[in-house]
Amino acid sequence: MEEIITSKENTISYEKYSEDASWRPGGLKWNTSLKALHFNNDNVYNNYDLGSGLVTNVGVIYLADSWTGAAQSISSFQYHDCGTGSVAAVVTDTTITHPIGVPPRALGTQTNPVTAQMRSIATLTLTASQAITEWGLFSALTGGTMWDRKVFSAINAASGDSIQFTYTLSVSAGG
Repeated sequence: MEEIITSKENTISYEKYSEDASWRPGGLKWNTSLKALHFNNDNVYNNYDLGSGLVTNVGVIYLADSWTGAAQSISSFQYHDCGTGSVAAVVTDTTITHPIGVPPRALGTQTNPVTAQMRSIATLTLTASQAITEWGLFSALTGGTMWDRKVFSAINAASGDSIQFTYTLSVSAGG
């Protein structure tokens, strides 16, 4: 835990949170998880724990704006996309770098598997052989705002294969 003293009366505590080395204000914890199932001929070919994604600046602004009605509900983040880009994710990202383009994005099924946890699951079917290395969660089928982005080691998929992405956001109280 690191403390930043801004005045005698105002001390803000920050803690290092997860391997992405980002800092969160003391007490507030967001944890994201991305998993993938690779299907070949309707059989699970492989499963992947892709780790934590990176919630974007525009995603956080969208969340704040939805509080006041200036943006749609946070529930709009239900569109998954994947691609072949390898540029590291940063909070200023607004899209994935090389989307596969077919289909444009997949509509996810949203659930709350446990209290304080949000989940979206979507399956994208590839129309060409691809080395999938990036994923993003968006507020619209095309365009829209990107909530989260993840870059990972290649999932080598053949034409006709599908990848089911499961994104989970857990939020802990105490901030």
